[in-house]
Formats: sequence, C-alpha cells, structure tokens
Amino acid sequence: MARYIITGNYTGAAMKGMMAHPSDRAAASAKIAEAGGGRLEHYFVTTGPTDFMMIVSTDSHEIDGMMAALMLAGGSGAITNMQTVRALTSEEFTAVQKRAGQIAAAYAPPA
Repeated sequence: MARYIITGNYTGAAMKGMMAHPSDRAAASAKIAEAGGGRLEHYFVTTGPTDFMMIVSTDSHEIDGMMAALMLAGGSGAITNMQTVRALTSEEFTAVQKRAGQIAAAYAPPA
C-alpha cells in the first residue's frame, strides 16, 4: 500500500462557491480518490500556507489512477499549489534501510 499526503489551496472562485453553496469537501475528495483507485483516509482543512491536507492510500499499482485523479482536481480550477508527497510508515522505512544496506556493495562513490 502506498500513502500520499496531498496539500493545496482553494482558489478565490472556489471559496466564493463554498460560501454560496456549503458542501462537504471531504466527501467530494473521497469520490475523486475512489475513482482513481485510492481511498481517502483523512481530510483536514488547515491554517497556514495551505488550505487543506488529505491522506490518500492506494495499492502500489494504482499510482496512475491516483495521479489522474489529482490531475482532474488540479485542472478543475478550484485548487492551486497542489503538492503530493509519498508518506512511509516506520516499518516501510525500515525495509528501505535494509534494502539500501543490501545494495550498498553495488555503489562506488566518486573517488
């Protein structure tokens, strides 16, 4: 399973629309995530440099669907400054460290 942290900002037009017609943005985000083959684990409205943060999980092979869903959201004109980062659990990072140790013999640093 792959987990992604997605942040972004709402455009002025989106905020105007939300004031005129309040809606559950977590439910809307969940639908897009599911359409892309993922699952919305958490949705937060945030303060600071971004307006929202989502944690979305996908099967490792669903990255194309998730990226397509993010493209759709970004292309809608409702959000800007979208950033997506891969999040690893401590267990996943431990596996990465072990793998790095296994392949270390194949690397020769510059002399």
